[in-house]
Amino acid sequence: MVGEVSPDAKPGDFVQVYGREGTPFGWGFWNPKSRMPLRVVSHSTGDLDESFFTGAIRRAAALRRDIHQLDADTESYRAIHGDADFLPGLVADKFADVLSVELTNLAAWQRLPEWLPLLHECFDTKRVIVSVDEKLARIENIPHHGGVESDSIRSVKIREHGIRYEVNFEAGHKTGFFCDQRDNRKRFGKLATGKSVLDLCSYTGGFSVSAALAGATDVTAVDLDEKAVAMAKRNANLNDARVKFTHADAFTWVRTMIENGRKWDLVIADPPKFIFSKDDDLGVAKYADLNKLAVQLVAPGGLFVTCSCSGQLSADAFENIVTKSAHRLDKRLQIFDRTGPGPDHPTLSNYPESRYLKLLWARVIG
Repeated sequence: MVGEVSPDAKPGDFVQVYGREGTPFGWGFWNPKSRMPLRVVSHSTGDLDESFFTGAIRRAAALRRDIHQLDADTESYRAIHGDADFLPGLVADKFADVLSVELTNLAAWQRLPEWLPLLHECFDTKRVIVSVDEKLARIENIPHHGGVESDSIRSVKIREHGIRYEVNFEAGHKTGFFCDQRDNRKRFGKLATGKSVLDLCSYTGGFSVSAALAGATDVTAVDLDEKAVAMAKRNANLNDARVKFTHADAFTWVRTMIENGRKWDLVIADPPKFIFSKDDDLGVAKYADLNKLAVQLVAPGGLFVTCSCSGQLSADAFENIVTKSAHRLDKRLQIFDRTGPGPDHPTLSNYPESRYLKLLWARVIG
């Protein structure tokens, strides 16, 4: 769809975009060597310059720190949420005094040296971890050298709603810790009091630890990632929380538990991203299979919480998968809430894919 391009436009430039009739359409990042050569940042028809991004950083900080006052309850939150904060290619999480940055396009990589001092100022951070996915680096033609270098930090300890966690930047996924589930972890803990709890795909143990500290009678956590299980054990020890950790494939382990007739009062399934494109039938099948298995471990009248972090899967489609999985077992779900990430993960009105995290909260009947 891209027609004529100014000959002086260089990869990573902030360029003005015109429609077919030659009228101003907006502004975006240009990278002819990328699979997505033009990323529209703003639909403003007026003149914009690089100060647009410094304003976006300040607005992002104001949303988290002034409007929602997240610092009062947590040392960990999403500082910059990419396109939803008008900063495509930049995802940044605050972990105490560390800013963990994930770069996904050339333009953001080029500008990070300029943006970083302002990011530190706005979010009260001093150190930085920078990561670039190798596949994306090839697609975007991001250089292997240069740019902002990470500080020498192996891990940092944070506090979230009174619970302590260790964020390991060497072994963790994405930016090191999934702060998008912060409010859901707190709510899950409240539901767990006096109940037996099963946490499937437990990662670093956020839901498990929250449940144990809230007074669950027993907590079992299962994950295939050996490093994640080790981190989860450290998080449990940090809080003197009693959790039984199991290193196993959730699908295989659950089938064994079904054969053994095991049941839990409260079950959560929080798998990794299964869907990577709009027509990913294998990913859909994985969600269906996991939910069909997990719901069988819920005790009669017990509670079931299920999650999806696949941006290509809509909330309605996810709910349809989950309910069909339950109905095939002649069970019904009494859904009492549908949630997502906290307010530090805003959704841009013209970019629905930024609403990637979806949770269903239900009681299982039948």
